[in-house]
Amino acid sequence: MKVLITGAGGQLGLDLLDAFADTGVTGLTSADLDISDEAAVTSAIRDLEPAVVINAGAWTDVDGCEADPGRAHRVNALGPWWLARACADRDATLVTISTDYVFSGVAPGGVGRPAAGTGAGAEPRGWTEFDPIDPINAYGRSKWAGEQLVRQTTPRHHIVRTAWLCGARGGNFVRTMLRLARERGAVAVVDDQFGSPTFTRDLAAALRRLAVSGRYGTLNLTNAGRASWFDLAAATFELAGLDVELTRQSSTELNRPAPRPAWSVLDTTHADTTGIGPLPAWRDGLAGLLRELDELR
Repeated sequence: MKVLITGAGGQLGLDLLDAFADTGVTGLTSADLDISDEAAVTSAIRDLEPAVVINAGAWTDVDGCEADPGRAHRVNALGPWWLARACADRDATLVTISTDYVFSGVAPGGVGRPAAGTGAGAEPRGWTEFDPIDPINAYGRSKWAGEQLVRQTTPRHHIVRTAWLCGARGGNFVRTMLRLARERGAVAVVDDQFGSPTFTRDLAAALRRLAVSGRYGTLNLTNAGRASWFDLAAATFELAGLDVELTRQSSTELNRPAPRPAWSVLDTTHADTTGIGPLPAWRDGLAGLLRELDELR
């Protein structure tokens, strides 16, 4: 099986290269292939003739996307479209990565979110593949546009919504927390945004299963469970054996240009019941990441 991975220089792309190492896999970084360049994409698919293309390429700078929605659309919407068109022409399967940010962040079903820092209140359910789409920032809108263009272009697609990615190679929240803990000894972390921490080593293995499953469509894939950013930071310091003064803060204190969803937990029932999942619980995924980084104590 010939597999092409775009965005192969990112944290997920690098773990995908490992997951497909025993196949005929080719990895193209963003420097090798600009997925927003239609001619370059067409040429790459024609020359490499892959049976499966996994698109891990995206512009994920949420605040950057808010400042430059045109670039966000080119990379996150047109990029997957060009890949879908080229895959359709060559009868190849496309797997493209989407995001929890296509949802509004207001808990589905009208159920209130847990009170920040207390866990109080009714527990909302996670977002399913069938819930209404309502992105609240330019990044989410660009990814939703990419989803629609892929669906309209090729039936042989897997659209995978995932969240809060962390890997051993590349910048992410866990690695930032480890660095700040050692530099400052004290960290303030948002406790009013909840999501599904996902670890790229686990996700890459699941994407390999999905790529050959023939179960086309849209699927949520994350590690099991939910956490706030504060919860993820606290678990990181606990498992790494770091003594850190950790305090809570609200998202409004950060005053970021782009709003973030408050409730970003994804329901993975379909992945879990069709053999693609389940992925390990997020604390187990975190322990695996810290082990890779030689940080587990």
